[in-house]
Amino acid sequence: MNKVYGIIFKEGHKPYYFKSAEEFTKGDYVIVDTEKGLQFGKVNITLGQKNGQENYKDILRRATEEDYNKYLKNLKDANNALKKCINLVKELNLKMNVINAQFTFERTQLLFNFTSDDRVDFRELAKKLASIYHTRIELRQIGARDKAKEIGGIGICGEQLCCVRFLNQLDTISINMAKDQNLALNPNKINGSCGRLLCCLAYENQNYLDNSKDMPHIGDIITTTSGEGKVISVDILNRKYQVINNGNKEEFYLDEDSKK
Repeated sequence: MNKVYGIIFKEGHKPYYFKSAEEFTKGDYVIVDTEKGLQFGKVNITLGQKNGQENYKDILRRATEEDYNKYLKNLKDANNALKKCINLVKELNLKMNVINAQFTFERTQLLFNFTSDDRVDFRELAKKLASIYHTRIELRQIGARDKAKEIGGIGICGEQLCCVRFLNQLDTISINMAKDQNLALNPNKINGSCGRLLCCLAYENQNYLDNSKDMPHIGDIITTTSGEGKVISVDILNRKYQVINNGNKEEFYLDEDSKK
């Protein structure tokens, strides 16, 4: 039976899963079939036999020394292509910021990712690049979060960015998630390296929504066992709140004898 392996295409980035009947160990270089064509990758995880293997594409073969040298050449040429593309963008006066360039393993495609605040007519740029590199050119406009995913970095938590490590898709994050968690709406605290709201705001949001059920809000006037008072703080996860009554501060849990 085939075994499943996690393959990475960039160091430190999340793995993509492929299957093979051949035995591989962590650190082996392989050639795999992807939606973009053949790619050079490295085995990062060995999962062994696993159900649902029909959903995984195949590891075509173990990479040779010739493959590795070709991979290194592709990296070098892609870096030079990136510099060339940036210069052409300036010559054509296009309002776009080219992030990176990548050749597929067989050099059947050269992909450029770029950011821009507006739609860009890059047809002339694509023609010039195609005449230089004689391969299919793809220019893909990406957002700020996708840019962070491509470039990588360290988050405010001190860990590598989640979008690089393990997120398979970038879900919609709303400011309401920060409000639900009683976070200060300070951009320096709730925005990630990409300048957008932190992806991790979504991780525990449902827990906050569940625990906030029937909880009072800051500013509410409620009646407790000590009398009527004003709610001055709320701890959603522990389902407790603090009330001030005639200058005295008291703490209550939602399950205690209190009511609005």
